[in-house]
Amino acid sequence: MSSSSPIPFNRPSLTGKETKYIEDAIKRCHASGDGFYTKSCHSFFEEKLGIKKALLTTSCTHALEMAAILCDVEEGDEVIVPSYTFTSTVNAFVLRGANPIFCDVRPDTLNLDDTKIERLVTSRTKVIVPVHYAGVACEMDSILKIAKKHGLYVVEDNAQGIFGKYKGRSLGSIGDLGTLSFHETKNINCGEGGALLINKAEMVQRAEVIREKGTNRSQFFRGEVDKYGWVDLGSSFLPSDILAAYLWAQLERWQSIQSKRREIWEGYQQNLTNWALNQGVRLPVIPAHVEQSFHLFYLILPSLEERSRFIAHLREQGIHAVFHYQALNSSPMGLKLGGRKGQCPISEKLSDQLVRLPLYNSMTEEEQWRVIDAVLAFQVRSSEKAKTESLAA
Repeated sequence: MSSSSPIPFNRPSLTGKETKYIEDAIKRCHASGDGFYTKSCHSFFEEKLGIKKALLTTSCTHALEMAAILCDVEEGDEVIVPSYTFTSTVNAFVLRGANPIFCDVRPDTLNLDDTKIERLVTSRTKVIVPVHYAGVACEMDSILKIAKKHGLYVVEDNAQGIFGKYKGRSLGSIGDLGTLSFHETKNINCGEGGALLINKAEMVQRAEVIREKGTNRSQFFRGEVDKYGWVDLGSSFLPSDILAAYLWAQLERWQSIQSKRREIWEGYQQNLTNWALNQGVRLPVIPAHVEQSFHLFYLILPSLEERSRFIAHLREQGIHAVFHYQALNSSPMGLKLGGRKGQCPISEKLSDQLVRLPLYNSMTEEEQWRVIDAVLAFQVRSSEKAKTESLAA
């Protein structure tokens, strides 16, 4: 093990005013939901992303659960989801009684394969859920065309793609609904948190009701009704204004945060490209019409054995690199819900081959060079190098 300090996969960091704003939120005597800082965050997203309404939630998971209710997902409905994603993408709809229909991902961007969606549509399909993996946009024009043809909702899971764009449009602003995550591993974070992005004006009022435990409390406080009561389904999805204060401090510095992450991401790309070509390793693919969020940097190794060797090699240098999702179609729960092994071959390969390098807002140049030098010192066994060709093509 290296004598240098360990390099974690992620290290949450402060921008400087988080604790000041948290203290101020308490002093304002409105530390619960929808206080000064929550409203500030809402206004920021609505203006910056060009959406009808933003609503902070306690997590991206809760934002997805709200989306499922807003789309009137019911028992027996079908929802098309990528197999290579986090469980929240699917759980939010399964909780409403829906059946997930697993779709494989593209071999280039690792996003929902738009060329395979339409064949999965049936009379029971209600929603398509594109996940912008690594903050790189899905092919939204194609997805929206399919949705319009079949009368389907589109819910963008943009947990990783804050400030990313597709053909000039902000991710999360393109479908009917979008979601964001502010988990500590994300570019902008408040420890735990999320947001629902609403792009249909007719959904705004009901979204407020769902978020307020099924009551029209928000309308009451605006003076739109003379009393409030239970009018719809809902739950307690509001984060405290203390979390929003933390988040606001991060949003104030969003440009410097994004600039720093871009610098780190491009440092990996520039210094690892030749090594990757020589070793039969795939780096991220960013289409020309996409502006990514610089959320993560991954490598696709030739095999599970090589990935395991690679992670162990970095660990010996005091560097923590991790793999990502397991294909949901072949997971224990996925199999119970109708998935089957071999259904999504690219997703299943990624489960064995993809590894993420450390990338966090406070990463120093010295730390990154330690990672780069350790990666460059790794040699893939020559007999294994050709095995990524089917994924990299």
